[in-house]
Amino acid sequence: MSPRDTTERPDGRAVTEQVDLEAGALEVVGRIQTASNATYVGRIGATTVVYKPVAGEKPLWDFPDGTLAGREVAAYLVSEALGWGLVPRTWLRDGPLGPGMVQLWQEQDPDQDPVDVVPSHLARRDGWRVALEGSGADDEPVCLVHEDSPSLRRMAVFDAVVNNADRKGGHVLPLSDGRRLGVDHGVTFHVEPKLRTVLWGWVGQPLQADELDGVRRIRADLEERGDGGLGGRLAAVLDVAELAALAERCERLLRTAVFPSPEGDMPAVPWPLF
Repeated sequence: MSPRDTTERPDGRAVTEQVDLEAGALEVVGRIQTASNATYVGRIGATTVVYKPVAGEKPLWDFPDGTLAGREVAAYLVSEALGWGLVPRTWLRDGPLGPGMVQLWQEQDPDQDPVDVVPSHLARRDGWRVALEGSGADDEPVCLVHEDSPSLRRMAVFDAVVNNADRKGGHVLPLSDGRRLGVDHGVTFHVEPKLRTVLWGWVGQPLQADELDGVRRIRADLEERGDGGLGGRLAAVLDVAELAALAERCERLLRTAVFPSPEGDMPAVPWPLF
C-alpha cells in the first residue's frame, strides 16, 4: 500500500489521499541556506519533505564522495531497528536535482531548547546535564548543557552506535508532544572513531537495560543479510568495512555497558555547536 497523505478541505475536514512518497512528483519550494550541503524544502502532494540531492554534497576529506545521502538512510534504518523512533522517515529517491535523500519535514516547538549554553552558575540544575565547560565571548564561565531525559539518553546511545560525527544542538529537534528527533546524519558510520556530539552529559554512566536491549537488537539484526533484514538493507548503502565497524561498536557498548568517552584525535564536539 502506498503511504497516505492527508490534506484539508475548504470546510476544514481532513481528506486522506493516496500519495506515493517514493515515486510521486517532488516539487522544490525553498532552500535551507544554513545547511552546509545543498538542502531543499520540497513537497510530494501535501507532504512537506527535506530533499538533499547527492549532486549538492560537498566533498569531505574523510568520507567517500557521494555517500552522505545513503548514510542518512542508514541512520534511519538503525533508528527503526532500535525501535526508538529517533529519526524521521528517510529514504532515497530521484528528484528535480537528481537522486538524493528525502526526509519527512518536522515542525519544531520554538519554545523548547533541549540543548543550550548557559552561565555556569545556572548549569547544574535538576533535569539537566553539563556536557562541556568553557568561556563566553567576554571570558565569562559558561556551560554547554542538555536535558537529562530518556529520549536524549537514547539519542546519545544511537549516536555512539552510528558513530555520529556531527551531533550539533541544532540537529536535535524538539517537538511539541515532548519527543526529540535527530536529523542531519550524513557523516556517520565511519570505520574510525569520529563521535562528535553535544550530548556528553552521561560519559561513564551505566547504560540502562532498555538501552542495552536496543544495542543487542542491532547487533543481532545485522546478521540478517536478506533483502528485508537490517544487514541486507544497510549493505545497499554502506560498505563491508563500515558494517563490520558498526558490529564492533555494538559489541563494545554491550561489553562495557557504559556511555563512551571521547577518543581519537578529533575534537569531542562539533563546531559550531548549533
